[in-house]
Amino acid sequence: MPPQHLPGGRCAAQDPVLRKKFSGKPEHVVNYFFFIAEEARQIMAQLGIRKFDDLIGRADLLDMKQGIEHWKARGLDFGRLLAQPIVPADVPRFHTQNQEHGLEKSLDNILIQKSRAAIDKGERVQFIEVARNVNRSVGAMLSGAVTKVHPEGLPDDTIRIQLEGTGGQSFGAFLTRGITLYLIGDANDYTGKGLSGGRVVVRPSIDFRGEATRNIIVGNTVMYGATTGEAFFSGVAGERFAVRLSGATAVVEGTGDHGCEYMTGGTVVVLGKTGRNFAAGMSGGIAYVYDEDGDFAKRCNTAMVSLEKVLSATEQEATLDRAIWHRDLSDEAQLKKLLEEHNRWTGSKRARELLDTWAQSRGKFVKVFPNEYKRALGEIHARKAAAVVTTKAQTTAKTATAPAK
Repeated sequence: MPPQHLPGGRCAAQDPVLRKKFSGKPEHVVNYFFFIAEEARQIMAQLGIRKFDDLIGRADLLDMKQGIEHWKARGLDFGRLLAQPIVPADVPRFHTQNQEHGLEKSLDNILIQKSRAAIDKGERVQFIEVARNVNRSVGAMLSGAVTKVHPEGLPDDTIRIQLEGTGGQSFGAFLTRGITLYLIGDANDYTGKGLSGGRVVVRPSIDFRGEATRNIIVGNTVMYGATTGEAFFSGVAGERFAVRLSGATAVVEGTGDHGCEYMTGGTVVVLGKTGRNFAAGMSGGIAYVYDEDGDFAKRCNTAMVSLEKVLSATEQEATLDRAIWHRDLSDEAQLKKLLEEHNRWTGSKRARELLDTWAQSRGKFVKVFPNEYKRALGEIHARKAAAVVTTKAQTTAKTATAPAK
């Protein structure tokens, strides 16, 4: 039976209660593959084939009669798909040589070399490099090198790398804890993809004279599937920002269409306009959107979320059950802290203006709250409360029945 998915992106197999009902063992999977291997041997023996390599490309061994005769196959011609090229016998039909990826030219080799003191001894390092559009997945190999020595990552900001220029595709992908990539310039699609505890900062040059809330600074599908860590972008992101985000924190000054699509956890702050279809399929986490023109509701997909006001900490304390507080903190406290961090890392004018006029600007923020997440928070709180009551009752019962000394 396939694992069931719960709100927040977890599988039923990860739920302690449901795990107790699961009777499967790793040995069962191993045994299953033994059966598959045995059946494969039998079929290959019938065909007169000794090795898997000898099966590759042998479309002539496929029994297609039953499939072709099926009514769904009418009008379909797979002749070209299954055609065998007429080539000499010595021409390889399968993988025989390694592909040259040119990894020795990767910028990460330089980053790893300059970060050796941090990787080997845990010392703090800081240096400057130049980033170009051709440098893809900057930080991924460095993260791998760190994780080999420090599986849980390094203390925050142990490795700080300032880069200037343009980050290529997947800049900061899978960045691990302890690494900060501080880019002055702009970056491409998939920036921060799979972020795993690190920090990604992208801000424009000091010479930039435009408005950050009107200018693109990172591409499409930024922060895709990010699990932990944080990112600050002093500018607008393209389409599908924070899709499948499951635990990281991100601040951006505007997004294209489909922002926070299928988001299951984490926190997103948008300090400017969003595109259409925001929050489609969003089942977890929270998004705070600065709705300056009051039209955000028209651009948000409310099939799975509710739009709420960002109350002051005092109002929230008085009116909202603490059971449904995101990360057990008031919205005002979280939002102000993220704005302060965004301003500190990027020098964002928008963040500074909002903080300076907080009494007015707070009222223009909209809280995007997934309905399933709200329900799950309530249920989790109720279970914890029930567990505390049960523990107290058991303690009282033991005390009452204990013999007097």
